Amino acid sequence: MQHNCALFGIFGHDDAVSLSHLGLYALQHRGQESAGIVSTSGERLERQVGLGLVNQVFNKRKLAAIRGTRAIGHCRYSTSGSCTDANAQPLLFSFAGGQVALAHNGNLINASLLRRKYEEVGHIFQSTSDTEVIIHLLAKPAHQQKKFPLNHVLNHLQGAYCLLLLFSDRMIAVRDPLGFRPLCLGHMDNGAVVVASETKAFDMIGATYDRDVEPGEIVTISDAGVESRRFGGDMGGRGAACIFEQIYFADPSSLVFGENVHLVRAKMGQQLAIESPAEGDLVVPIPTCATCAATGYAKQIGIPYGRAFTTSHYAGRSFIMPTQSDRDIAVRMKLNVIKEAVKGQRLIVVEDSVVRGTTTRAKIGALRKAGAKEIHLRVASPPIRHPCYFGIDFPTQNELIANTRTVDEIRDFLEVDSLQYISHEGMLSCVQMPPEKYCTACFSGNYPMSVDEPVEKFAMEHGQMQMFT
Repeated sequence: MQHNCALFGIFGHDDAVSLSHLGLYALQHRGQESAGIVSTSGERLERQVGLGLVNQVFNKRKLAAIRGTRAIGHCRYSTSGSCTDANAQPLLFSFAGGQVALAHNGNLINASLLRRKYEEVGHIFQSTSDTEVIIHLLAKPAHQQKKFPLNHVLNHLQGAYCLLLLFSDRMIAVRDPLGFRPLCLGHMDNGAVVVASETKAFDMIGATYDRDVEPGEIVTISDAGVESRRFGGDMGGRGAACIFEQIYFADPSSLVFGENVHLVRAKMGQQLAIESPAEGDLVVPIPTCATCAATGYAKQIGIPYGRAFTTSHYAGRSFIMPTQSDRDIAVRMKLNVIKEAVKGQRLIVVEDSVVRGTTTRAKIGALRKAGAKEIHLRVASPPIRHPCYFGIDFPTQNELIANTRTVDEIRDFLEVDSLQYISHEGMLSCVQMPPEKYCTACFSGNYPMSVDEPVEKFAMEHGQMQMFT
């Protein structure tokens, strides 16, 4: 299982580029493959992108080269197309309507069909991500002649998308009609308008959170102010907010879908303890994402919370490493068992999720080697049995451990004394919106929209006409 991406934008600040750099740094947990910023002072758009972490891509010289009062930025984990310079975002293009930069978080499930249609009439694509399809749609003369060209373009898209677009005179924020991914609005003391994937970025730069961009909303920010309009039609009260944002993706300090992430995860830990108590001496998380759930579990069950691992913050998130070998190395670099804390102890180990099971098994093995007497694993999400087509780069279905094994078989594979997952209903009881507002397809298989055929991440590199961002 891999990650998705981060968006950050600011309009109307003399230090827009420096603040974008800080905002992306705050959102680094959402993507570690590439980073980029496009800025303008109302004339030409200037772009700096590169492969690597935010602080590896940018330095004072590069930031100074793109100084402007408006900027959008992006941190990428690739869910469509490989990790290359051509796929680094924001993308920047020129067309009859002028220059436009685009940053995207999500996955377009009809990108292959749209791309094929444009290639058949001679369009040349510069990248292998689905994001570029949006630019070709926007530049089409027939679409430019519409009263609201962007509205028309968005109605062609299927799937998950939060977008930031930067023109010379305006910045536009978009969230898809089902609201798969989070996107929020804020402001700074000087009146600058800020947009980000998570409110943690606002905290980093001293901005104030105002509200979320609503599903199916287009927010246009210009010198004239902030304008909002709707697109996409009536969704019949349905939504598809990705529950994995609350389980894993988002930072615990952020507000996501109107709730603090830490408090939601702590509730999930408490609910897990209610459903699946265990006898033990110590409740420990497999850090760092399960820390919040483990505190809730320990509080509910009345067993001390402790640490079994030390954590290096320099190894990156193993979840979003591009290959299994990278993930294995990152786990070894990141986690070290505190032997004296676990030796002879009956451990209740709390994990946020189990995907392939390989990294979890390695962590359990390290605890066994350190002398843990018993290990009872409790997972603060249901079994992941189905692939995601909306912005999470899950493995193929056969690689998902819960797709091919029962809970007892998973227990044996992980070599734990007992294993229990939170129930689907219990998980949804811990969040504030009604169940029909969330996407839980990776657990249930009930997708919020039809996916006609399986898609493959590197399809464009293979020359196939299937796409997965």
